[in-house]
Amino acid sequence: MSEAPLVEMTGITKEFPGVKALSNVDFRLERGEVHVLFGENGAGKSTLISILSGVYRPTSGTVRIEGKDVEFRSVQEARDSGIGTVFQEFSLVPTLSVFENVHLGKEPRRGLLVDRRAMARSTETLFRDLGFDIDIRTPVARLSRAQQQMVEIAKALQARARVLILDEPTASLTEKETEKLFSFIRHARDSGVGIIYISHRIQEFAEIADQISVLRDGRMIGTVAAKEVSEKTLVELMTGRAIDKVYPQIRRQPDGETLLSLEGIHAGGVNGVDIDVRAGEVLGVAGLVGSGKSRVWRSVLGLQPLKAGSVTMRGRDVTGQPTRRLLRSGIFYLPPDRKSEGLLLAASARDNIRLSLLERRDLAGLLGMPSPARSRAEADAIGARVDLAPSALPRAVATLSGGNQQKVLFGKGFGEERLVYIFDEPTVGVDMGTRSQLYLLIRDLAEAGKAVVVISSDLPEVMNLSHRLLVFSGGRISAELAGADISEGTVLRHFFNETRIPA
Repeated sequence: MSEAPLVEMTGITKEFPGVKALSNVDFRLERGEVHVLFGENGAGKSTLISILSGVYRPTSGTVRIEGKDVEFRSVQEARDSGIGTVFQEFSLVPTLSVFENVHLGKEPRRGLLVDRRAMARSTETLFRDLGFDIDIRTPVARLSRAQQQMVEIAKALQARARVLILDEPTASLTEKETEKLFSFIRHARDSGVGIIYISHRIQEFAEIADQISVLRDGRMIGTVAAKEVSEKTLVELMTGRAIDKVYPQIRRQPDGETLLSLEGIHAGGVNGVDIDVRAGEVLGVAGLVGSGKSRVWRSVLGLQPLKAGSVTMRGRDVTGQPTRRLLRSGIFYLPPDRKSEGLLLAASARDNIRLSLLERRDLAGLLGMPSPARSRAEADAIGARVDLAPSALPRAVATLSGGNQQKVLFGKGFGEERLVYIFDEPTVGVDMGTRSQLYLLIRDLAEAGKAVVVISSDLPEVMNLSHRLLVFSGGRISAELAGADISEGTVLRHFFNETRIPA
């Protein structure tokens, strides 16, 4: 008799008021397997793992753990059954130390007292085995997001999870931290843990995945062996359209005017950089984490100290000007972390967009103050332009999917007329379908004569969108590529070469 699957979900349907999030979904996870859940935002991935994690109860369907029917009424019940989940939104207590968070709710005792020494000892051992370099006595509030991610993972492992669910686990990690995570995943898989892995980063799947299940519009499209499926096929399964429809052709404006010029820029992690940003062109910027590809722009915009160099906007010196003044001069900057730098999460999508309209004189009322009716109509028009559903506009941004949050962030760039658009990681944590919509917005800007800068860790993205591509390494530009010279092999070679090679 064959062994029962570690997890078997059969006929899972979940309905919310007015929405059917899942429709008759079957899913199974074997022991010692890494099973990727893949799909666009809103496809049903989060709902499915929320049912398995005890957050929701299914409207209908059956969940079995090792052949036994279960019906979790809480997250704690799921944890007690060996289901460990690391959501995108962390569940750590900021004021507690790392080791206190790892053992929260499962503290070892000596008699009636909590054994803090034992907690610290076991946490140190766990972090050492995982290769996580974090002071376990540090309050969680002082940790970076990447370090907090590691603490969440350690917390799930400390509870001896048989099933580990990782939701976009590498979104905040560096390449080195990602490699450590992958090493841990392989170790956990080899020890018999079943891992459900949710990610939009297709390039990661070949590293760790055994099976890939594709969800679309709340339905299971199919499950395929990771080693037997191409990236092209996965994208087509996820979106229902060919991959060549994802990246648009962008017409380049010949001899475009230099709108923004950087000369001799020195800043933290930036060692003498010259860049011209031209109208009607998409300038791509690629490089490893720590290469300086983002820091150069943040220093120019006053978001980190500028040590030396000059910045001109249409020939006018704007070096060292305050961020607000630079933005008013015609620059839009889309930050890489939408939640901490780009959006007011408690405010509605509409109100987030309306913030970009405050200085629009054409929307002012009789006393010169913004007209609520006019600014609302304009915000709704911008929402339509970025393909944000009307039902999303009144909702708090915190309740929207990552893709819709990114659309709101893009929408803020259309509140006023800009000359230069700098997009830093424009599609982080966003599915391929939403990406294709955002890419069309980038195309429209460039073809309208705007200067567009795309800074991205996603190599296919930055290669396919760019007319000209700058490769950063060691705080310098190691290569400037254009046309047929923009190839994966060439770009990767210059990730580790600090000697600039011009186009």
